Amino acid sequence: MNVPALVQSSLGDEDVAAHVPLKGEDAVFVTPTRTLVYTADGLLSDESVDEFPHDAEGIEVSEGRRKAKVTLDYGLDGEESFSVPSGKLDDVLHPIIAGVLNAADVTQPGETVKRTYRFSELTLVATSDRVVKHVGAAVWGPDYEQIGYDSVTGIDAEEGNVSSQLVLETTARTQRIKAPNEQFRDVRETVEEAVYAFHDAANAAEFERMNVDEDAGAATEEVSFDSGVEPIDTSGVGEDDEAAADEAEPSAEASAAGAGAEAGDAASATGEPAERADVNDDEFASSGFQTAASKVEPPVDPEELNAELDDLEDTVEELADALAEQRELAERQREALDAQQTVIEAQRDRLAALRDLVDEE
Repeated sequence: MNVPALVQSSLGDEDVAAHVPLKGEDAVFVTPTRTLVYTADGLLSDESVDEFPHDAEGIEVSEGRRKAKVTLDYGLDGEESFSVPSGKLDDVLHPIIAGVLNAADVTQPGETVKRTYRFSELTLVATSDRVVKHVGAAVWGPDYEQIGYDSVTGIDAEEGNVSSQLVLETTARTQRIKAPNEQFRDVRETVEEAVYAFHDAANAAEFERMNVDEDAGAATEEVSFDSGVEPIDTSGVGEDDEAAADEAEPSAEASAAGAGAEAGDAASATGEPAERADVNDDEFASSGFQTAASKVEPPVDPEELNAELDDLEDTVEELADALAEQRELAERQREALDAQQTVIEAQRDRLAALRDLVDEE
């Protein structure tokens, strides 16, 4: 890698983490804290180096047919932009996003950013420790989600005609990542390899076996008892119960007789039959009284709530994909109109030239 002297003087004590050649001798040099855009000396410009710190709150991109503009949002300090050839945009964005994630403490020291994907309004970053995804028109912003590999217990896929979903089972909930079928296999293999490497699993079978063993160990711990608990002495329990039952029988008969006498006295005093003293359950319920159990509402099922949230998230992503397709269609139509306008202007110029020629003759 050839580092120009002007760039070398701007680096200070930092090293170049990534180098992306642009047109001619122009290039982008990325350090852990900054992005340096080098412009070589030419007919229309002097040699220069522009610096863009990575402590940005957001990253936005606007693409044209030949040029793409990368904008870093620094909040109250404003925005700064630079342009690169459209064909080099993804190569430039990958190390810049890695630097911004590191500056925002999303990734930790020693964590490697393996791949960066952009699908319409979804940005997906796969690192050695987690998957980070951001949904929106911007490539990056403060509203992001991350899935740590330490919480992943299973990986599956839900295939579709146009796009498919990578399903990550975690200890908290089920996470789904949608990607176009053209790139879905790449996404799946990248995430699977990163998860297996994080858990020191050689392949899918070993990773699944590790989780099965962990579940079995957890279940065993839940039902284990303390070996220090002494057994309960049940000797003599039957004899004492029989003796107590013999003594209690007369008392029970006497109590029943007393209860009958009290009921008869109540009937005599009120002039009503004794059966009226019993409480009618239906009348008690209709009188407006309720037991505590009847007031308790059934608990919300977390699985049903998660399923509803997943369905809502899928709907939002489908709407975002449809909106992105409409935008792409509008852009193509705009380009077609521009091309037609160019043809019309050329025909007008030609017609004017012919008229001038006729007038001269």
